[in-house]
Amino acid sequence: MANYDFDLFTIGGGSGGVAASRRAGALGARVALCEENQVGGTCVHRGCVPKKLLVYGAHFREEFEDAAGHGWTLAEPPRFDWGTLQAAKDKELERLEGVYRRMLKDSGVRVIQGRGRVVDAHTVEVGEQRYTARHVLVATGSFPSLPRVKGVEHGLTSDDALSLKAVPRRLLIVGAGYIGVEFAGIFRALGARVTMFFRGSTVLRGFDDDVRAFLTQELRKKGVDLRPETQVADVEKRPDGSLSVLTGMGETLEVDAVLFATGRVPHTKGLGLEAAGVKLDERGAVCVDAHSRSSVESILAVGDVTDRINLTPVAIAEGRAVAEGLFNGQERSMDHTGVASAVFSQPPVGAVGCTEREAREKHGAVDVYVSTFRPMKHVLSGREERTLIKVICEPDGGRVLGFHMVGADAPEILQGLAVALKCGVTKRQLDATVGIHPTAAEEFVTLRDKRPEPEAESAGELGHDARKSVD
Repeated sequence: MANYDFDLFTIGGGSGGVAASRRAGALGARVALCEENQVGGTCVHRGCVPKKLLVYGAHFREEFEDAAGHGWTLAEPPRFDWGTLQAAKDKELERLEGVYRRMLKDSGVRVIQGRGRVVDAHTVEVGEQRYTARHVLVATGSFPSLPRVKGVEHGLTSDDALSLKAVPRRLLIVGAGYIGVEFAGIFRALGARVTMFFRGSTVLRGFDDDVRAFLTQELRKKGVDLRPETQVADVEKRPDGSLSVLTGMGETLEVDAVLFATGRVPHTKGLGLEAAGVKLDERGAVCVDAHSRSSVESILAVGDVTDRINLTPVAIAEGRAVAEGLFNGQERSMDHTGVASAVFSQPPVGAVGCTEREAREKHGAVDVYVSTFRPMKHVLSGREERTLIKVICEPDGGRVLGFHMVGADAPEILQGLAVALKCGVTKRQLDATVGIHPTAAEEFVTLRDKRPEPEAESAGELGHDARKSVD
């Protein structure tokens, strides 16, 4: 039997890589992990955590405004300092990296600073040093994708937007996926004039059509200037530092910053994977089987680099499953069905299961229940923000196929409903559940009126006569 330096060598210290390495170490394996930047990866340093902290900071503006309707008078107008929020955010990220490094150390994992490159099926090179391992795990995540646009170098990526020195006065966001709508909410609440260019007619491609239409309406209420079916042709920098943006239709827009929120791609370039025999798809993602094994048996991959479901908890579950299979004799795969997702837009989105379109394609006839209402809090605050709740299920009280929500606390509420969906909850069981009153969550167990079957082209267009609306 070959004598290797390690049982597992992980390339990438993000959520999936750390989870797999820690679990493998706890099971007694000899583990090394290399990371060229900070341990914690995209989620901790360039994604979920810093964005959520900025969302919290930005949302205080509305909290202060809403307070007046509830009897509060502020002695002085509240003032915001971007530098203070950024410093607090950076301090927390530094603390989290320390926690990650400590957890790896406590699990017996050796952390090697530097960029890893696969030499062959059992060899990884970091700098000028080579290490051998029985198994190699690729967990290098993804990075922002930029469009082929003249002057794109003058724009920002989502990574850049998290470390801006100041809030831009006029901001253009190109793209309306979850990254785009989240940053639109953050910077609009912090006082920026935000414009969004996107190819479709509504935001959040891939989500339920009603969710997309509803969030599009709510973003407009917040003052975000939405420009559907609009693309950037050219970005030109002016002598004063501002940017002139030319659209594909020949219109121009003057802004102070352009954020390209045009997606992310698997981070496999320069890793030596193809030379080692690892198959990649057309986007550069590592092709893996249900057990996260690549075309080379000793090389595995988890997380965004596989381009399956690009969410932190999924990467963690995939990583743990790999460790259990390799070092605990429990060959198992991560179940990618019924995974809930959240978008921390303002208002936020939560979803789990099928969209209405997917449900009809897979199951034919379905029952759809929709409720839109003004939250109780805003009856006194005067804010016109509304909430959408939607349940899609098999006919006659059958199994629920999808839960969807746009509104305050949607991600928190959908987490519990994701458990119910995983357990096979039926509409009949929802109806038999006593709600907690008064809450938005109780709407999910009080929906009784089915929406009539939509006409061929009308599904997903809010405003249908049968939709419930409560003020």
